Amino acid sequence: MKPADSVLVMGAGSIGCWLGGRLQAQGTPVHLVGRPRVLQGLSQHGLTLTDRDGGKLMLPASQLSLHTAVPSGVAPALVLLCVKSQATARAAEELAAALPRGTLVVSMQNGIRNAAVARAAAPSLDIVPGMVPFNVAEIGPGQFHRGTTGDLAVQAHATLASWVPRFQQAGLPLHQHDDLLAVQWGKLLLNLNNAVNALSGLPLRQQLLDRDFRECTAALIAETLVVLKKAGIQPAAMSPLPPKRLPGVLRLPTPVFRLVASRMLRIDRQARSSMADDLARGRTTEIDAIQGEVLRLASSVGAMAMINTRISELIRAWPDHRQAISGRGLRAALGL
Repeated sequence: MKPADSVLVMGAGSIGCWLGGRLQAQGTPVHLVGRPRVLQGLSQHGLTLTDRDGGKLMLPASQLSLHTAVPSGVAPALVLLCVKSQATARAAEELAAALPRGTLVVSMQNGIRNAAVARAAAPSLDIVPGMVPFNVAEIGPGQFHRGTTGDLAVQAHATLASWVPRFQQAGLPLHQHDDLLAVQWGKLLLNLNNAVNALSGLPLRQQLLDRDFRECTAALIAETLVVLKKAGIQPAAMSPLPPKRLPGVLRLPTPVFRLVASRMLRIDRQARSSMADDLARGRTTEIDAIQGEVLRLASSVGAMAMINTRISELIRAWPDHRQAISGRGLRAALGL
């Protein structure tokens, strides 16, 4: 790999800025393509990345390559697709119109289908799925904080092998998997809590220490495990606990849960779900890329997923009320 090989981040939001910033600091030229609001913060304040372990990385605005659209004449060796799921097709079309045929694109997005959606919209590009296990929150203009841990995962691809050392040096361990679908479903099981967190109005750690909210998440996961079993899909473990044990542990009394799930609770007090950020800013959420995946799979195998349906309806109705729901209130709304 040549030192000048560059990366283009399509979707410079919380995840995109974290990945792009780490790579830029490591010495890889990075182009950040994002929304004007985020880019304005970066241009005025530079990029600051912090994490739950006390790490802090600062890049001045002068070192950042910021764009509201894919810049002309750029031929990146790698593209990280980090837009919200609902923007996938449009972003892929823009990439295909601007980049050389065969450009490698890794979808670092929530959900299951984004890489397939991107391939359909941009067949000239080489698109593979990836997965980001950790949570990143925007805590101020140009400031992003990683509140949880985990290693990046991608579908095995020959070209990506040469990138693994560079990601490692950037503090972004990257693992290739022959079967990424199991990993994606394992991550999605944990992401089912995003809607619970968003409706609670609480930071992630505080929400997880409320037994009523945990009951809601446990019910969502248990229902999804039934659907996955019927579909013949075995999700990978993305936490210290195997997927089948998650509902039972979440339902434990809080003092016992604190002990049993101590590693699960290694979450920064500032961490919150991206769905919570979207609700707070009045943006369209990724509910269709998370609960929606469960509902589509359930429909394809003739299963029911009523709890996931109900919480999807609550998220979509939230802009009309804009009021946090208590744990007891959410349990009632989900019929638990």
